[in-house]
Amino acid sequence: MRHTLPIAPQFYVTAPQPCPYLEGRMERKLFTALQGENADKLNNSLSSQGFRRSQNVLYRPSCADCASCLSARIDVSKFQPTKSQKRTIKRNVTLKRRATSPWATEDQYDLFRRYLDSRHADGGMADMDVFEFAAMIEETPIRSRVIEYTDADTNDLIGVCLTDVLGDGVSMVYSFYTPDLPQNGLGNYIILDHIEIARDAGLPYVYLGYWVPGSQKMGYKAKFSGLEVFMGGAWQPMRDPETFAQNIAPLSNDPIAEQVANISLPDLGSKPV
Repeated sequence: MRHTLPIAPQFYVTAPQPCPYLEGRMERKLFTALQGENADKLNNSLSSQGFRRSQNVLYRPSCADCASCLSARIDVSKFQPTKSQKRTIKRNVTLKRRATSPWATEDQYDLFRRYLDSRHADGGMADMDVFEFAAMIEETPIRSRVIEYTDADTNDLIGVCLTDVLGDGVSMVYSFYTPDLPQNGLGNYIILDHIEIARDAGLPYVYLGYWVPGSQKMGYKAKFSGLEVFMGGAWQPMRDPETFAQNIAPLSNDPIAEQVANISLPDLGSKPV
């Protein structure tokens, strides 16, 4: 006799570690494996509920006494560039975009190292070697692309973004760029270009990762119009960023069991046993 078992992801919680965004805070993450033939379906569903992908793992902040990290996305239909953002586009008009399969190259790693050494020398990725970098780029069970930006005159690699293609948008997993052109605003430009990528593909959203009130590292995300944040189990239009306070109340988050129970899972079918 053949029986079937439901295919349901198992959720786990990381051990607390120092928060990279808010000094003196501790972070932990709720996560699950992303694998198998239903990986795209699960990624689409959980991304719409504030999760992010890192290789073959989906995660979401689940700190015991802090709820400051808010998943952020841009509603492409509501985005209007500011004067500053228009100038950023003009400054980078000579860049060429090229979308490739998720395959790591030496040029990408060289640029990645220069970016980290200049911008995040003391960050959690500072010691990443070429093999770990290749894993970050290549270990993806879903539809992913590497978006490269090169100088039209010299063909030098200027910027890179690892991008996932979701059912309702594009998700910027990780981007890096040359530190030699600070006046070009390359980080903002790559976001602006992804808005165009989503628009051209008929996709409504650009997922940016997490926005953290009070974190200078994340402040740039609040400058994009059409921004939405995931709060209270739903996406809400961003209000004035200055009105957000760091949510560090002891009861900010529901218990882990409640968080997991409130996650909506797609129909993943069943498997025979």
